[in-house]
This record gives sequence, structure tokens and C-alpha cells, in this order.
Amino acid sequence: MARYLLIVDFQPGVSKRGMETWTPGEVQAHLDYYGALNRELIASGELVGQEILTGPDLAKIVTSDGVTAPVVTDGPFQEFKEWIAGYQIVDVDTEERAVEIAAKYSAVPGEDGIPIQQPIQVRQIMDDGPGTTSAMDDWLETATGQPI
Repeated sequence: MARYLLIVDFQPGVSKRGMETWTPGEVQAHLDYYGALNRELIASGELVGQEILTGPDLAKIVTSDGVTAPVVTDGPFQEFKEWIAGYQIVDVDTEERAVEIAAKYSAVPGEDGIPIQQPIQVRQIMDDGPGTTSAMDDWLETATGQPI
């Protein structure tokens, strides 16, 4: 089994209108879809964690040199469509299953009940991070696509 992080952001997919303009019924259908899918994945044992995040207006950016007091700021932040809205952690047998689950989240209904095709980022959670210089070089080469 492998764990995958499914990252949901505020991109509207194919939706023509922002959620703030949807009817109450459209919003409820959207929420009901998520609820039913989450219950299904919990029952199958595949959904092991999920969180909905506050908006970036409540977020902080922290930087530190490890010596002096950390610097805490309120930004800058990405555009609205790049904000992470929340995530799910799934524990599945294959990457294909993680993609299948991400596709279900992507198909959440929007206005007029049409699936919004929201982009969902799928990233495998590493069992162990790089612990040696050689392992870090391998990881960086994979991450950047550039030989180290």
C-alpha cells in the first residue's frame, strides 16, 4: 500500500461562474457529493485523512535563521486560484487507484450540476526522506529532471 496526497485548490475547472454566485442548491449538491465520496472512501479504508484549510487571509509565512526570533508575515500569497483549499490522504494499492479517486474528486458538481473538472494534484507520500547526500542528489535529480 502507498499513501498519496490529493491536493484540492480553488481552481474552478470548467466552471464559468465562481462558487459565490452559485445557487444554494448548487452549493449543497457540491457539498453532498464530497460527503458521499468521503463516506465511500472511509468505508473502504482508503481515506485515511482529510482537512479543509482556512483562506490565506488567515495564514502566516514564517522564516528563521535559527538564531534570532522568527520573522512572521502575512504574505505575499498566490492568486486565489492557486490557494490550497484542502487535501485528502488516501492509502491505496496502486497509483492508478489514487488517480481514480482524484478523478472522482475532480468531477464534483458545480453550477447546473455539471462536473467542474477541478484540477487535483496527486503526490505520493514518501516513506522516508533523503538521509544522505547521495539520496538527496537522487531526489533532486528526480524532482528537477536535471542531473546533479
